[in-house]
Amino acid sequence: MFRQGSAHDKESTLSQSVNLLNMAEQDAVNGGLYSEEGISHLNMEELSTIAIEGSSPLSPIWPTVSDVHRVLRPLQAEADRVGKQVEEFAENLDRLSNDKRKNPQNDCSHALRLIDGYRKIARDTVKQLEEIHAPEKQNRVRLQNKPRQPTKDAAHSTTIDDLERWQQEEQTWHLLSLMLQVQYPSSDTQGVSSGERLVRPSKDIEINQYSSESLIWSHFLAHDDQAWERHTVVEWLKACAKESGQAIEKVIQDLETNADRGSGLWAHSWLYTKEAIKGQKRLRSWPQALAPDSPGIGTSLRNSQQSISLVTQLDPDAVTRQNRGLELQDENFERATWLACWEMVRRGEDWNSVRAWCQERVEHWRASAVRGDPRHHVPIYGKAPPDPGAAAGWQSRALWRKVCAVAAQTDGMDRHEAAVYGLVSGYLPSVKNVCGSWNDYLFAHYNCYLLRSFDDYLSKNFPGRLPRGLQDKSGPFNINMTGGSRTKSGNHLVVLMRALKSTSDEAKGPFKLLQGSLIGNTFDGFARSNGWFLRHTLNSLGRSRRPSKFLQHLEKTKSEGRLPAFINADDYQIIRIVTHVALIYQELGLPSSKNGHNPGIEDFIDVYIYFLSKAGKQKLLPLYASSLSPERAISCMAREIRLIVEHGERRMMMRLMKEYGIDLPRVLNMQLQITMKNSEHNEEKDPGFPMLNILHSKKRGEMRTIKDGFMGAAITDDQHDLINGFEWYLLLDGYWEQTLATGTILYTYFLKLAGSKGLAAAKEMSKRVSFSNLSLGKTKAIFGQEVDVSGIDDGDEDGVPGDRSMNYHRPTGHGRNGSRSTAYGQMEKEQYLFRQSTTFLNLEQLIHVLTALEDWQVEVNEKPR
Repeated sequence: MFRQGSAHDKESTLSQSVNLLNMAEQDAVNGGLYSEEGISHLNMEELSTIAIEGSSPLSPIWPTVSDVHRVLRPLQAEADRVGKQVEEFAENLDRLSNDKRKNPQNDCSHALRLIDGYRKIARDTVKQLEEIHAPEKQNRVRLQNKPRQPTKDAAHSTTIDDLERWQQEEQTWHLLSLMLQVQYPSSDTQGVSSGERLVRPSKDIEINQYSSESLIWSHFLAHDDQAWERHTVVEWLKACAKESGQAIEKVIQDLETNADRGSGLWAHSWLYTKEAIKGQKRLRSWPQALAPDSPGIGTSLRNSQQSISLVTQLDPDAVTRQNRGLELQDENFERATWLACWEMVRRGEDWNSVRAWCQERVEHWRASAVRGDPRHHVPIYGKAPPDPGAAAGWQSRALWRKVCAVAAQTDGMDRHEAAVYGLVSGYLPSVKNVCGSWNDYLFAHYNCYLLRSFDDYLSKNFPGRLPRGLQDKSGPFNINMTGGSRTKSGNHLVVLMRALKSTSDEAKGPFKLLQGSLIGNTFDGFARSNGWFLRHTLNSLGRSRRPSKFLQHLEKTKSEGRLPAFINADDYQIIRIVTHVALIYQELGLPSSKNGHNPGIEDFIDVYIYFLSKAGKQKLLPLYASSLSPERAISCMAREIRLIVEHGERRMMMRLMKEYGIDLPRVLNMQLQITMKNSEHNEEKDPGFPMLNILHSKKRGEMRTIKDGFMGAAITDDQHDLINGFEWYLLLDGYWEQTLATGTILYTYFLKLAGSKGLAAAKEMSKRVSFSNLSLGKTKAIFGQEVDVSGIDDGDEDGVPGDRSMNYHRPTGHGRNGSRSTAYGQMEKEQYLFRQSTTFLNLEQLIHVLTALEDWQVEVNEKPR
């Protein structure tokens, strides 16, 4: 439940909030200004108007109750939609530390089980959304960087973009699992399904010059760590294309329609060109094949548009060999066929699948193009090791790969045909020509680097397997496979794609930023920069129209292109993902600044805790707060517990904080400090108590009377928070001195507010946290029974304890026990407690006196005169 109270406006000075920078942003967001659903419907201008105009961008502004409820309405819908996933993520996270204790080895086996659970959550969500948006998904092109407008399903609150985002999340968890297995190898396969475990070939594989190429490929991957990492990323990119891409028939549908032959007539190959050639042979009565130099053939054998000369023969090389063309329908047929072949090899279909597809269409020769890939007999996930006899012969396919690289450079060739040759050979320029997405671009480079490294490995270790022509530095096979560019690291490619026009928008998206940090091994820096930016963004939104100095500097630097794009503060999904990725890396020992805690990671956790709080998931807060450094966990929880007012919920939160090792007394103390430092009263400027103005001004001949309602009735949100915070002490066993000291500070604070603005709050506090109730709650932990020490005096002049018979509360059936000396010892303790409470009790009695005066004046006014 959220607190109820009157709204108020206030302004805090910059000096008061400088020491609270880490807390300020959460103080504001805890007020409900930023929800995943709510903020998406509010622009920066609208959020700024919620804040107090002119307040410091670093000051924690507590919103009004109306602000909270206005934002809670859309937030509740979001909470209902994602609540199940949030709780499932937390349940899996709670098992991470337990698994680590059970398996102290320096590997990632316990983290893989956690990631497997997260990936399953995403996969199940994808399946649910696919049932709703499957037709719309099939109508979308595979390339992710094309602009489009999201359309919301009429009967559901989700869109096709939600499906795609959950697909990207599932792919991100898959990538994290693979990269962790590369970085933290583990021999423990228990608990991880064989289909998801990445299997690296054994280093014990024995090879020689006559071994199959697939076996040599396995040996190459086993001994080259960089090649193994690139191979892993390439296979992940293939899996992503296969999972998120359209069906092959859908991809080539438009070209197939333009081919004007229907799906059942593929076996006719170049149907329209063949008919034109037959027509020329009939006219010429020519029994043999037409030759390109036949008399008049260049003018008589032309396409329907009379724009180009047609080939005279139908072999696959006729177009490039004769430098002639095909009928338009056959060109579309050719393009559709090569596009389908490209999609199959790009998605990682093995050679047998490609061959079966081509056989159905009587295009067997096209399958030969991908025969040179050494990976077709190598296992990927949890399969049996390669069979030395599985490959056809021992000969190297390096010559075929070089031939494909030469073919990929042929002018006039269909770009997807050239891309297929380039993919098989590792020739980068031809593959880049068909790249339209971040995944395609990364795939093209990593595939090129991987195959080039393998050919270098063959040349160095088994030169006898290679034809002499491949070793000639000046021969036709001396090809620069990268097109003249240098080999780039993963991080370099990720940065480069943010600058390329074709991939810039996609590369700056949140999922690609995260995936790029995993591939480039820069997650530490990613978490630092984005966490810092995210924290300051939330700190500035809704507080002031004037950006902080940090944001001004950041925007200037960003405009110069020196900083990458940052994730949005309202993107709940990516913040959740990054938070859990960060927690996994933190568990595995990600480099940190000090004490094993990374500031960037803590920023993400802090913001995610805010989202959980706003979604009503308070019981999950201590779990995530326990992952923060002790000091930050205390300040984070101090900002969140102020909204919990139900007795049962407070009991539950106290139990959870104790379970996760969070210091509750320090949390309560911090919560009150934050609120008081953010308040109107500044003790440095006004160190004394103001005069209580409770009497009317004196008029000549009249007696001064008490003002009606001089204590007021308005209680600000901050004052409600202070009272709510002090109520927690009633549930805290022990801590008698700290509780009384805190109460005394609060009474003093309320009384020092100028203009008697704190009297109503003090009156409310005296009702809700009376000394009598406080004493009964605290003394049970001290004496084993409830004792109200409010009526105990310090004893008479002879040292005899005063009468306390009316203030002793014993459980039913509990009789007198102990000797007289024991009783006197307990009475002395009670007197000691009473003396410690004198100041608090006197302040409470002062409030009672003022309340009585106000009530008396009310009765006087009601009496008839």
